[in-house]
Amino acid sequence: LAVPSREVGKLGSSQAKQGAQPQAQSSNEMAAAKRALATFGAGCYWGTEKFFRKNFQTKFPGSILDVKVGFMGGAAANPKYKEVCSGTTGHVEVAQVEFDPAKAPYEELVRFFYTFHDPTTADRQGNDKGSQYASAIFVHDSEQRAIAEKVTAELDALVRGNKVPAFDGKSVATTIRDASTFYAAHDEHQDYLEMNPGGYCNHRIRFQWSAL
Repeated sequence: LAVPSREVGKLGSSQAKQGAQPQAQSSNEMAAAKRALATFGAGCYWGTEKFFRKNFQTKFPGSILDVKVGFMGGAAANPKYKEVCSGTTGHVEVAQVEFDPAKAPYEELVRFFYTFHDPTTADRQGNDKGSQYASAIFVHDSEQRAIAEKVTAELDALVRGNKVPAFDGKSVATTIRDASTFYAAHDEHQDYLEMNPGGYCNHRIRFQWSAL
């Protein structure tokens, strides 16, 4: 049974007119306080936020300090939600995760990211189509890039070898990009599934690394 895509028209006009607010901060700037940033695009950012804030936290208690949804990767500053949804700005819907690396290393976040969405579809997650729904890892330093590349290559080899039943006959299409300015989405989209438990979400756990 197909799940309908989100409808931009459901947002109030005042919400759609609000510009996203820039929030740029490197992982190095946060390291002294045992805080680091990780940024992921996995389709609709509501589900991405929920899976990191709740599901990942279950595995690594106290590891997630905050999660914000927003946009990254486009050229234009302060993109509006409707503009990003048009697929013309180059931005990707992302969840920016603030975490404690002493309680959960970055590699664990990358591995978890791959389990709850489909990394074999470049610009699509279920019924959500467009470059704004890209599977993407935005890295904040060279160490994160090395880890992301290692885990991605490992999963791609498993997928190509038909070791991951959910993705048989495919290959990993996730892109690894340098992080750029993060533009937070408007307040109504933060913690969206917490405030709207029956809201749209096409994410689910598709495989377990321990079973491969």
